[in-house]
Amino acid sequence: MTTNEAQCFLCKKHTSTYSCRGCSNEFCFDDLMKHRQDLTEEFNTIINNYDQFRENLQERKENPQNSSLFIQIDQWEKNSIEIIRQTAEQCRQTFLKENEEFLIDIEEKFNKLIRESKEIQEENEMNEINLEDLEEKLTKISKEFNDSSEIFIEEDSQTFIKRISVKSTRKPKLEKGKQNGSTICGGNGRGGKLNHLSYPDGIFIDKHRNIFIADSGNHRIVRWKRNESQGTIVAGGNERGNSLNQLDQPTDVIFDEQNNSLIIADFGNRRVMRWFLNTNQPEILIDNIDCWRLTMDKFGFVYVSDCEKDEVKRWKMGEKGEGTLVAGGNGRGDQLNQFNLPTFLFVDDEQSLYVSDFGNYRVMKWRKDAQEGIAVAGGNENEKNLNRLNRPEGIIVDHEGRIYVADMYNHRIMRLCEGDEEGEIIVGGNGQGNEPNQLSYPRDLSFDSEGNLYVVDWGNDRIQKFDLIIKRAECRGHFKMEIKFPLHIN
Repeated sequence: MTTNEAQCFLCKKHTSTYSCRGCSNEFCFDDLMKHRQDLTEEFNTIINNYDQFRENLQERKENPQNSSLFIQIDQWEKNSIEIIRQTAEQCRQTFLKENEEFLIDIEEKFNKLIRESKEIQEENEMNEINLEDLEEKLTKISKEFNDSSEIFIEEDSQTFIKRISVKSTRKPKLEKGKQNGSTICGGNGRGGKLNHLSYPDGIFIDKHRNIFIADSGNHRIVRWKRNESQGTIVAGGNERGNSLNQLDQPTDVIFDEQNNSLIIADFGNRRVMRWFLNTNQPEILIDNIDCWRLTMDKFGFVYVSDCEKDEVKRWKMGEKGEGTLVAGGNGRGDQLNQFNLPTFLFVDDEQSLYVSDFGNYRVMKWRKDAQEGIAVAGGNENEKNLNRLNRPEGIIVDHEGRIYVADMYNHRIMRLCEGDEEGEIIVGGNGQGNEPNQLSYPRDLSFDSEGNLYVVDWGNDRIQKFDLIIKRAECRGHFKMEIKFPLHIN
């Protein structure tokens, strides 16, 4: 406050006034006191609001179950369980009614057969023909009685159980991995010895952290166990060719643990092979296809990208035929229902398919049964900005929904969340080279069970391992938490 000779802001009298530095108005002494009292009351109101907010914050921290969303989930659970209970009871009553009618019908046929047998016995007509007839009729009744198709449960082709999800729009504070990688396979120059790789393409890591590599330039699949200085040939390696024991530029590999076999994209021979490790017996699963990359979902379906037809198809393991179209197939182009050279694939637990759309500089996501995809990364031509990709290749999505992409021509690995305006560089991005913090045309990616990131460093003929630290608790709390339940019965 400073003293001046001016007009009071409130009473308008010309007298000695005091200036308020906050509002820059002039007040006489009496009005100044009133003004200060008003400010004090306003301040006290703000403090009370602070206290109330603190109480609300503490209450939500201590009793999150009292929030409206939590109560809504509880109510939804009760409603859904009641609907399920009612549906189950209806099915039970229907079964009892149908079963009773079925048994009455069987019993009538059986009693008729008994009467026929008694008549034969009374008339002393027990010859071979009559006995054979009785036996056939009993067999027929028994078969009808044991036929499980007479009464059966029909499952709706639509999702019987819908889902609710709790989601947050907050983004995780992602922690970068260590930029310096360690070479764990190859890195000894290009060659055909067991400690060499030649243009490695696809990679698969099993639960024991064995690394299966599609060693394309050597026309073989090699397995490197942990801490080994060289690999073991587990498929191919019999020179380039199209015999069953040969491969021609294999580009991808999956280890099917259940069948102890390898699924191989034998690109040069335009076929998908299965190679049983215990018998070393190969077979052709899919023929006449420009199979660029493979992946398998948790249900055992194999997905194959066809770079000639610009489409992705799916086969059940062991299924023959043309397969099921799941993405693309509408000619080459840049529309949301098209691809321009689809390469690497990833399928999440909800059977959403992620595709590296190589020629369109983008990554597409096709939800199950969708007619078109959505661009979740790139699509902004081939530049080095953080919102752009230059020939994307390998792709994986972690449990938090974060997408990792091998940005091949930018010699880096990008990480982003769906909907982000730009991603961040996790590995590389230091120019093309063979230093521990550099990459040269990275092709494929994979995680091991401990969350370490493996990169197929194609141009350097090596596999690099990076310690990628993922704060899962933080991600679940701040990015995307999905709780999946049955929601509603159609």
